[in-house]
Amino acid sequence: MFELFHNVTFDWIGRRRIFIGISIFIMLAGLVSAIGRQMIPGGTEAFNLGVDFKGGTVVTSKFRQKPGADDLRAALNKSGVTDPVIQDSTDKTDEVLIKIPLVEDTSAVPSPETPNSDQEQAAAEQAQVNKGRAVVKAALDTFGKEADVDKDLTTQPDAAYKIVGTDSVGAIAGSQLRNQAVSATLLGLVGILLFIAFRYDWTYAAGAVIAVFHDVLMVLAFFSVFQWEINLTVIAAILTIVGFSVNDSIVIFDRIRENLAIDRKKSLYELTNDSINQTLSRTIITTGLVLLSVLALVIFGGEVLRSFSLALLVGIVLGAYSTIAIASPIAIWWQDKLGAAKVRKPTETRTEKDTLASASRRSVTRKSVTR
Repeated sequence: MFELFHNVTFDWIGRRRIFIGISIFIMLAGLVSAIGRQMIPGGTEAFNLGVDFKGGTVVTSKFRQKPGADDLRAALNKSGVTDPVIQDSTDKTDEVLIKIPLVEDTSAVPSPETPNSDQEQAAAEQAQVNKGRAVVKAALDTFGKEADVDKDLTTQPDAAYKIVGTDSVGAIAGSQLRNQAVSATLLGLVGILLFIAFRYDWTYAAGAVIAVFHDVLMVLAFFSVFQWEINLTVIAAILTIVGFSVNDSIVIFDRIRENLAIDRKKSLYELTNDSINQTLSRTIITTGLVLLSVLALVIFGGEVLRSFSLALLVGIVLGAYSTIAIASPIAIWWQDKLGAAKVRKPTETRTEKDTLASASRRSVTRKSVTR
């Protein structure tokens, strides 16, 4: 196998407190950001949730000459829509699906006497849909005239577009999507825990799963601090990060198991450092190649893939970092608590000079001489 580095002797485990301190600092920054945004009056929410989670309005528009996604997004931004989601129709090349966040309408507020009335809730939702449709229409009017209700683009030559459908994604659907996303992530972590425990040992399984939790929390910290939008593609990116991080951990754990069988004289501290250094070239090559692809998505992917690519960028870097700085030290610490190993630096080997010096100071038993 091609190796970038040969005979690396860096003491990764000895610097575990520095690495863990960096992780704690980033997670605390994310926690302060999330709590602070919620506590400040008039502040933003802890996370910038997209239409998939907060709910919104979906407008399907048909164009005579379909404009580009960037042009549509710019027109919507001028109309006051900050985070529109623009998707091309899969079966109709002249149609576009435009998703915008909920637009509040103060004229449709439920009465305090029956705040949970089904009719009032339906009226409020319809008012929000109509408001969202009006906002989208104002943006699309910059490209030309809308076709009349009883006509289509073929029968009205002077029309540039027509809104063929309007629907809403309510907050209830958003909460269901959020719960399903959390459940999928937790079930995946449980499956990973059971597999590594069966294949290796519970101590390694705990280290890998804690490292995965670490990666997810770190990614969420970045999204809270920088207020990047969280949508369903971000959840897909997080699940990808989970698999990537666990794969790196398994490679190092497998090398530790091989080294334990080869050299039984070294301590687990030494073997773990040796295993990390031996697989360092593989980790850098694998992470580097994936990172180049993700950087291309960040730079050239556009607004639609922005959140997805940023989540992958942060998660892949942190996944490689946590495998070395989090998973391995936790596995050793746990084995030390169980009495299977001790997390301590091995005593320095005695040199030949020290051996000879100590031998010269040995006491000599004198035999009595018979005269």
